[in-house]
Amino acid sequence: MSEITPSPSSEGRDDAILPFAVEPLDVRGRIVRLGPSVDTILRRHGYPGTVARLLGEAAALTVLLGSSLKFQGRFQLQTKSDGPVDMVVVDFEAPDRVRATARFDAGRVAEAGPRAGTADLLGRGHLAMTIDQGSVQSRYQGVVALEGQGFEEAAHQYFRQSEQIPTRVRLAVAEQIEGGGEAHGNSWRAGGLLMQFLPHSPDRARLADLPPGDLPEGHALLDESRQEDDAWVEAKSLVATIEDHELVDPTVSSERLLYRLFHERGVRVFEAQGVHEACRCSRERVMGMVRNFSPEERRDIVGEDGRIGITCEFCSRHYDLDPAEVEAEIAADPQA
Repeated sequence: MSEITPSPSSEGRDDAILPFAVEPLDVRGRIVRLGPSVDTILRRHGYPGTVARLLGEAAALTVLLGSSLKFQGRFQLQTKSDGPVDMVVVDFEAPDRVRATARFDAGRVAEAGPRAGTADLLGRGHLAMTIDQGSVQSRYQGVVALEGQGFEEAAHQYFRQSEQIPTRVRLAVAEQIEGGGEAHGNSWRAGGLLMQFLPHSPDRARLADLPPGDLPEGHALLDESRQEDDAWVEAKSLVATIEDHELVDPTVSSERLLYRLFHERGVRVFEAQGVHEACRCSRERVMGMVRNFSPEERRDIVGEDGRIGITCEFCSRHYDLDPAEVEAEIAADPQA
């Protein structure tokens, strides 16, 4: 852990998560900057610009949340909604692997226009956040209704309802324009900041604006006249000044941004954690999926060329399987 000095590094580090703490305000948090990892994800599928921005936001939020896992596990963010982008899935496998994909209606996306925001594209539905430690018994899922809000507000709603931890999230995505235009290598970037109020006294952290209907069973109703803690009000006000470009500008390091925000109070940073794009797919996993199909279903997915072709929705890797070999493997080990 180290305190940021008045001359923090100006060189931003891509694909890294930087934890921080502002002890005088009792807040802790993380900043994430995604460069090549998110660019690989977004360019692989050739998403329209508005869809790419939406998926970039989802990836940044997932990394912010998933990087808090203290064990080898997986954090997944998934949406299902009635908007032009009807499904988003982002996986973060601790400590450093992320993959993401989105399903959308190209016609409706074009109809929404180039200025459509995340809320416009998602529409109404739900957002599920799942923590998976590797067994059914250890899985936890929180669900937030999507009612026309974007990922930032959905995250705030999740923490109000499920965790009851005062939290602020900022997300930004941009396409960096290189000299010479797109043909010369434009690239996508994403960034995010998550900050939480974690005072030593639990009473100070109680949310003043939590509706009684969202209280977990057994909790007393909050005093509606109760005011938010002054330290949290100050921290929120400072984070509200962040401009989108500050979260994605490669010349503004995470340390420099934190110094801009909290230099009057003093801010400490911890060891940064790298993150990279990596898919979990493999022939073994594909075989495991095919194995769960009935014999009739396996026959139905054989193509006109006599092969079973399966393409990973995340990384676009194509698996070409011989039906006879598939059946032979299943027959040799039917319980696998």
